Amino acid sequence: MTDQELQTLVEKISQESFRQPFCHQARFNRRLKTTGGRYHLQSHNLDFNQLLFEKYGETELIKVIKHELCHYHLHLAGRGYQHRDLEFKQLLKKTGGSRFAPTLTPAVFQIYQCQQCYKEIKRRRKIDTKRYVCGSCQGTLKFLKTIET
Repeated sequence: MTDQELQTLVEKISQESFRQPFCHQARFNRRLKTTGGRYHLQSHNLDFNQLLFEKYGETELIKVIKHELCHYHLHLAGRGYQHRDLEFKQLLKKTGGSRFAPTLTPAVFQIYQCQQCYKEIKRRRKIDTKRYVCGSCQGTLKFLKTIET
């Protein structure tokens, strides 16, 4: 999907779901890594993560577009456009946008094993096995492997 096709899709969704025109720019931004999209308060433009479209397809992209359009239309109307605002939550639910973007990067876990009770411990961050011990029996820990989920 090109930026022009994205612009057309955003304008179409804005008319169909919000019954208001989208009068600014929408484009893909390759620098977005952990978020599905971004609404710029100053310029009112929208950026979208191209990796989200490539990984999950157009249906997830449409949900993220609706999310960002909720920010856009509420902000221009002078109403509560932030995630915590009730108006935002209600409009998001009404239009069918996603509350959170799907994960784009896999979760990486470090697996350790206690040398006394053989309990496996799963951690996101690496730990110093000389400094930390098993929480159950205070036995020494041994690094086993790294896994991605």
